[in-house]
Amino acid sequence: MKFQSPTGMHDILGKDMMYFQKIEKVCQDVADFYGFRRIETPILEDTKLFEKGTGFSTDIVQKEMFSLRTKGGDYLTLRPEATPGIVRSYLQKGMENLPKPIKFWHLGPFFRYERPQAGRFREFNQFGFESIGMDKPIIDVQIIQIFFNILKELGFKDLTIEINTIGCPECRSEYKRKLIKYLKSNQSNLCSDCKRRLKENPLRILDCKNEKCQEVIKSAPQMIEHLCKDCHSHFKNVLEFLEELELPYSLNPYLVRGLDYYTRTVFEIFPNLSEKEKESLGQERGKIALAGGGRYDNLVKLLGGKETPACGGAAGVERIIRLMKVMGKKIPTKKQPQVFLAQVGVLSKRRALKIFEDLRENNIKIVEAFYKDSLVEQLKIADKLGIKFVLILGQKEAIDNEIIIRHMDTGKQTIIPFKKIVKHLKKIIK
Repeated sequence: MKFQSPTGMHDILGKDMMYFQKIEKVCQDVADFYGFRRIETPILEDTKLFEKGTGFSTDIVQKEMFSLRTKGGDYLTLRPEATPGIVRSYLQKGMENLPKPIKFWHLGPFFRYERPQAGRFREFNQFGFESIGMDKPIIDVQIIQIFFNILKELGFKDLTIEINTIGCPECRSEYKRKLIKYLKSNQSNLCSDCKRRLKENPLRILDCKNEKCQEVIKSAPQMIEHLCKDCHSHFKNVLEFLEELELPYSLNPYLVRGLDYYTRTVFEIFPNLSEKEKESLGQERGKIALAGGGRYDNLVKLLGGKETPACGGAAGVERIIRLMKVMGKKIPTKKQPQVFLAQVGVLSKRRALKIFEDLRENNIKIVEAFYKDSLVEQLKIADKLGIKFVLILGQKEAIDNEIIIRHMDTGKQTIIPFKKIVKHLKKIIK
């Protein structure tokens, strides 16, 4: 029987792992600069956390969650997104009484039951940034700036931020009434999912990608025309901050994001692709959001805490890697070791182990083939790897506490004592 990875899930190795490591390093550097601490929540959470937090009417909860019942009768779900789990941790660990804002970042695997296709997996990785405890517009902009900076650092030079506001519950109620009235008059042109959404959560219809629904959405009422005074002022300040930072943005009045907890600012960041790059994406020739998020001022209270403003976002790692490859953005390979340690004989192997560790502690990159006994075979490996210097340790050298250093390009050999190996290597490598 031949085992394979589960449908929609994949191994990460080789060059892909180099992309992952690059993204993680960039995220860590940016997080350190902006003062965000790393957090990783459990892969499994109480199913009700996502039903209540993400929203029971969302596609994630209705269609995409991997849920199970444990032997003890608990209902758990593989996390489909990060924010509810982070808010749960915030409440459970008593962070409500800490100075605000509390700033977290995360990177890890998430799970959604979707039809596997190019760039879309059932197990996927995301990184995200969350700021909890402040309602100032400048927080929204800082979150957007962080994602913009990370994508720039990864080589995306031509980016556009699409932004909108979906207001607060107070001003949204009037807007919903007008939106429902409009959508009902066009109900026959909506897809089956949107007909269901019309009853459960009409705002979700604005997020539908169905072509027929898109035609209906084009003439739908816009939230920005129904904002209360506070929401209008908040959004105006967000846009002014973006302009001050000279961040390229465009207003998208129908951007709502697919989660129930969002309030006020919502955003997505897109790369501007050439026609050739679009062709390389095949069916995904349309816009591909690399990052997105927004403000969620009601989620902490919804999950049992005090009324607490918050803002955050996330980005898909596999999606970013796919675009980096399409756009020809390569990850520089790590510098190859210049030193190879060859040994011949039992005593030499024992002494070689100690020498190998001494060089590691002194940050000298070195490779070995301890599993080989033949000097000829070891030299062939060193030559194949393009090694410049080979340390040769035979029985005589092991007894005399000396080692031979061979310059592979000239064949020149030098004998030096063990105690001078580190100093000598640093000199000739430099």
